[in-house]
Amino acid sequence: MILETIKDFIGTTGIVNMDIKSFIMICVALLFLYLAIRRGFEPLLLVPIAFGMLLSNLPMSGIFEHTVTAFDAYIDPSKTETTGGLFYLFYSFNKLGIFPPLIFLGIGAMTDFGPLIANPKSLLLGAAAQFGIFTTFLGAVLFCNFNAQEAASIGIIGGADGPTAIFLTTKLAPHLLGAIAVAAYSYMALVPVIQPPIMKLLTTKKERIIKMEQLRVVSQREKILFPIMVSVIVILILPAASSLIGMLMLGNLFKESGCTARLSETASNALINIVTILLGISVGASAQGPSFLVLDTIQIIVLGVLAFAVGTAGGVLLGKLMCVLSGGKINPLIGSAGVSAVPMAARVSQKVGQAENPSNFLLMHAMGPNVAGVIGSAVAAGVMLSMFS
Repeated sequence: MILETIKDFIGTTGIVNMDIKSFIMICVALLFLYLAIRRGFEPLLLVPIAFGMLLSNLPMSGIFEHTVTAFDAYIDPSKTETTGGLFYLFYSFNKLGIFPPLIFLGIGAMTDFGPLIANPKSLLLGAAAQFGIFTTFLGAVLFCNFNAQEAASIGIIGGADGPTAIFLTTKLAPHLLGAIAVAAYSYMALVPVIQPPIMKLLTTKKERIIKMEQLRVVSQREKILFPIMVSVIVILILPAASSLIGMLMLGNLFKESGCTARLSETASNALINIVTILLGISVGASAQGPSFLVLDTIQIIVLGVLAFAVGTAGGVLLGKLMCVLSGGKINPLIGSAGVSAVPMAARVSQKVGQAENPSNFLLMHAMGPNVAGVIGSAVAAGVMLSMFS
């Protein structure tokens, strides 16, 4: 009797229920934790993602067990509301498209659009860095047999904007949400690893040491009018982008209006930190070995890194062209910041430029294309939604 009880108990433990795919994902999670904690690769993103991945792949944890929410039961009366894993409940807010706009609200409250307003040409660099989205879309359709909706969701990874990737995927290809969300956020966190080799490959030392002139001072009136005008123009042209652009610009208006300091403080600190934690652990938890390690996921991971690389290269190459046309006044390195990873990509431009010339300060110049990339990725998502929803 005692032996049978012990045997039954052992059978309920995760140790004997471990499978090879879950073990692989646990190893990946531990690698991400090492990169975040020991190497400092965007720990605010990687730590919650990696720990969510770790917990959900521990057998029998049930932490990402599927649940039918009250919302699901309301939409489909044939379903009965059930209580599932904690992280799956958090994940439902991704599926419903709630977390991404809230992240954009916080980003807007933290972002200074002054460098973009002072140098409107930065918009071109932000647009060029979205080139990876559309080339990857074509590659996913032509070479990997994804349909248009799936390819659009995969391509948006090239914008290096996790919230936008989640938002678009929930609309077009919700069955790919886990793989795309993990890929998008992982590549965002690995910006300091992926971008520098591409930047150095496409530029010369002479270009990398170029010092740029100080930007003009932008008035408060300009900063207040900017989010209002962008909202009106973009949403009139692309109504599908209203959730992302509207929340981004509302957050920025909180920051710049001068009369909503409490709202700006909440959006840029408490709110975005809470949402980042919940979004990060739920995205990581979605990467469960048995369902995650399949051919489609591997193709998405490969296409995602290609999208990101092409987007980085597109920004740098346009930066080189602008350098020539300006008579050597523009450092091409700032073009790499045109991807939407704010402010990580701008910091990488600064770091690479300063490594070549310690007296070179490119951060504020790189912030122009960087924030343009945020707008650009949201616009690209709106285009995809308008075309394929």
